[in-house]
Amino acid sequence: MAAPDDDIKPDAPAAGTSAGAGGLLARPLPEGYRAEWARHIAAPRRETEAAQASAAKVLIFRLGREWLALPAGLVTEITEPRRSHSLPHRRDRLVRGIVNVRGELLVKVALGELLGTAEASDGERGTGFARLVVIGDAERRRVAFEADEVHGLHRCMEAELRPLPATVERAGSRFTDALIDWQGHAVGRLDGPALLDALGRGLA
Repeated sequence: MAAPDDDIKPDAPAAGTSAGAGGLLARPLPEGYRAEWARHIAAPRRETEAAQASAAKVLIFRLGREWLALPAGLVTEITEPRRSHSLPHRRDRLVRGIVNVRGELLVKVALGELLGTAEASDGERGTGFARLVVIGDAERRRVAFEADEVHGLHRCMEAELRPLPATVERAGSRFTDALIDWQGHAVGRLDGPALLDALGRGLA
């Protein structure tokens, strides 16, 4: 006859099992065990932080149909467009005059003329708002140019950069050192120092 359910009991632990498990838990950890696990857990976070730190910020803006990017470190101010005043004895396509930005008189240039996008940009105003962008660094004087639209800053990871195709016939390609895939556009990242050098020569 089967035994009543009340008589069914879980298997009793073998003698000495609980004492054995307790002994394992109480055993001192091997030397370096904690440090190794701490490094293991922290590694992904450190790699992510390092990748973010190495990412370069760029300012994405548009000239006509062309979306371009400049190293954020060269951009000192973005403001509303303002009236420019012609420079005496200076009539060329690069220089558009001078503008007053918070009391500082800056040369306003037609960046599209330097990049070769001016003719292609004629009539391409788009739906964005024009902005006056001031660029410069500690070694070169600041200049301003008008962008047809400014998206803002974009953190560009190294993996996002694409080299220029060898046969590219892209406007401004002599100042473009890489392409960035951004929101369906191939954005040309401009070589900031080379651009400032060229502007400096053009203004001399």
